[in-house]
This record gives sequence, structure tokens and C-alpha cells, in this order.
Amino acid sequence: MATRDLPRHSLTFGPSPIHELPRLAAHLGGPRIFAKREDVNSGLAFGGNKTRKMEYIVPDILESGADTLVSIGGYQSNHTRQVAAVAAHLGLKARLVQERWVDWDDPVNDKVGNIELSRIMGADVRLDDAGFDIGIRDSWQQALTEVEEAGGKPYPIPAGASEHPLGGVGFANWAHEVVAQEAETGEFFDTIIVCVVTGSTQAGMIAGFAEIEDAGGRKRRVIGIDASATLEKTVDQVTRIANTTAEKIGLGREIRDDEVDIRSGWAGPVYGIPDETTIEAIRTTGELEGVILDPVYEGKSMAGLFGLIRGGQLTEENTVLYAHLGGQLALNAYSSIFE
Repeated sequence: MATRDLPRHSLTFGPSPIHELPRLAAHLGGPRIFAKREDVNSGLAFGGNKTRKMEYIVPDILESGADTLVSIGGYQSNHTRQVAAVAAHLGLKARLVQERWVDWDDPVNDKVGNIELSRIMGADVRLDDAGFDIGIRDSWQQALTEVEEAGGKPYPIPAGASEHPLGGVGFANWAHEVVAQEAETGEFFDTIIVCVVTGSTQAGMIAGFAEIEDAGGRKRRVIGIDASATLEKTVDQVTRIANTTAEKIGLGREIRDDEVDIRSGWAGPVYGIPDETTIEAIRTTGELEGVILDPVYEGKSMAGLFGLIRGGQLTEENTVLYAHLGGQLALNAYSSIFE
């Protein structure tokens, strides 16, 4: 079954907009830079990349008859905030496990930003002291059991929706959106830059562009900028999810090793902790373009873009599409950086 034939429940305003960043490109030298904005494309609690993923998961939720969405993330998880929004939109309950994935000394880290919105939307938010890992979490599985024991019918959504069988399909569709937008504008984006942590955003893109290439479309690179600081595990997870997505969309082959391109060096010391490259990317993009990035995801992927240009790996021969996945609400928990 091709991407376009899979059931989808619209949660967005349509194709996410693309716009050029000419002042940033002039500052860096080298390629033209465009941004595709998942952060401004939904009316549900500021949207973001997980809202696009949920469009293909919602039909399965509704068919299951579940009454409670159960998911997990860090204290400042963009994903759990978007799950809470989808639950409210559908008239369901949300049970959210919020683990201490980031050891960041901010007294309001568990009170502002994403977690505040989840509480406003009526989610049952439970804090947990467990640290970061991209895999399946015991605390999440325990939450599923607790909902069942209380008489509820839970629907499991893993961190980032990435390990869900349909977690990559939304961004396979994103690839088709890009090609349609290229046809309208006459541009061709030979390089996609995207942040990668739990993996299904980049994995979906890889599968979607493989589907397009195999149908005669032009070849391009999808470069993931690792923000997990667990590179080997991330490569394995992206590859596995890309293959799951390829099967879902009927690609008819496995994803090649050369299609999984993840670059390290801009993750900071650990997940969620910004370094000087992250802060420079946030400040420079804000000052030159008025585009706001966050310290956990987009600041790191933009730092990676800066590094690839300065290292000569992206030049004036390239046209880059930067995937802005959202996440700015987490800035509220990092206010000391910008005092």
C-alpha cells in the first residue's frame, strides 16, 4: 500500500509551509537554505513533528476503542504535549509518564513549557526520576498496566511515537509534500537536514524519498543530525524504523545502508544539554531571521547545518531544506542561558 493510500486523520492545516532563510545563508556562505515549518502547521497546542506522526496513528486509535492514550517523554517532552492535545481533540484521556531525561538545574523545569500545556489540556501527568534512553521504558509499560487495572482501555504510544508501527508514515508523506511543493516553486532540495533522537522522523523521510526515487524521482540526501549522544543506537533504530515504514508503504525492498546518513558532533555532552554550538545556532538564527529554535532539538540540528557548511560539506552547489520540527516551548525551562 503506497503512502497516499494509508488511512489518515488530518490534524494539520495542510502541507507545512516552506520559506527561504536568505540572511542566514549569506552569513554562513555556501548553499541556499530553506526551512519547512512543522512548528506552525497545526492548531493543536503549537503542533510539531509528532502531530504529523499522529495523523496516521489516530485511525488505529479510533478503531481500537481505546479511552486513554498512554505515552512517555522527558519533563519537557514535545511529544507528550502533542499526545495530550490529540487526546483532548478526540475526547480521550491521556496518561503521560514524564521522566527526568535531562539533568538541567532549573527550578521550574517540571512546571513550565510543554509539561504546563499538558496539564492545562487535562492530561494525567506523572513524574519519574528515570534518566534518558531511546528504547522502550519500564515506566511506560507500568503505566499501561495501571490504566488497565483501573478499568480503562489504554492505547500505547511509545516515546516520540517512533517505535509505533505507523510512527514513520507521517514523514514518508512529508517527503511527498516536499516534491509537490518543489513542483509548484521550481526549487529542488538536494539535501534535507533534520534532527534525530528517537528516530521515526528521519526514518519516515528516508522511506518516503526512497519510494519517490524508486518511482523515477531525483535522488537526494537526508542528513540526520544526532541530538541523542547515543549515535550507534540511533543509527540502528533509524534503520529499523525506516524498514518498518518501507514495509508499511509498500516500498518492496529494504532500506540501503547509504540511505541512513546520521552525523554526530553537535549533540552536546548528553541529550538535552546545549553546548556553545547550540547556543550560537539559536542566537544567530533568531537575530538574522526571527526564527526561534530550542536547545534540545532544533538548536542542535541547526548547529549541525552550520558545521557542515563551515566544513565544506555543503557548498553553493547545494540547496538545503532544514526541517523545523518545533520544540520552542522547552525554552521556558532554559531561561538562564539567555539572561
